[in-house]
Formats: sequence, structure tokens, C-alpha cells
Amino acid sequence: MSTPKTSRFVRLRVELVLEVEDGDAVTEAALRRITDDGDMPAAERVHAKSAVTEDAAEALAYLVDPFTVVGEVPGVELLQASWSGEQIDYDPDSPEWDLDEDEDEDGEGEDGEGEDDHRVEGAEDGAGRVG
Repeated sequence: MSTPKTSRFVRLRVELVLEVEDGDAVTEAALRRITDDGDMPAAERVHAKSAVTEDAAEALAYLVDPFTVVGEVPGVELLQASWSGEQIDYDPDSPEWDLDEDEDEDGEGEDGEGEDDHRVEGAEDGAGRVG
């Protein structure tokens, strides 16, 4: 009997929709992060400060760090990451934003297996549940 070979590499896709309640606070935090980054070249620092000042989505992209997200996970090493931020029109009641769009009616994905998606759905009081 043989064991099927599986790849040791995993692509983890995460999509977040955030509501920016205080754009100035986000921008200030991003500017502090850029200022404190001693490894960033001066020319890049000027460009980064301009970008985060003009766009809260850019500011968030400077504050979110995938390396910190998986840094404490035992047995894995982050080899490559890319991320960006963009402002969007969001209507939580629109079917366009249905998180289960890849699942059939029986809760299984297109491949017939259940999805491994983990979602946090927040209540109005700030509490959330993982489902």
C-alpha cells in the first residue's frame, strides 16, 4: 500500500473586511510604524508616508503584518507573503459578500469536501464567533 504524496507547502488565503471608525488614528499609527522602521530607505519612507496620509487602506496595509500572524504557529515558516488594502463599497446584505459562495447547498465545496474556512462574524456589541 502506498501513501499519496502531499505538498509541504500551503497557501492560506484570508480576506478581511474592516470598518475604519477612526481614519486619523489608523493614519497616525501607520506613520509611527514607518518612522520607527530603521531598515526602510529614506526615499521609500517619503513615498510610504505620502501613501498612508492619502489613503486609510494604504495605512492599514502598513499596519498588518502576515509575519506576525503566523510567527507563533509551531512547525511552519512563512516563505512568501503579499497583501494590500483597498477601499470598497460594502453591503453585508448583498449576495456578492456571501462568504459561503464556493459551497453547495449541502455545505460542501465544489470538490465535494467541506470547506476549511474559518470566519469571525461580529455582533453589534463587538463580540464575535468563529464558525
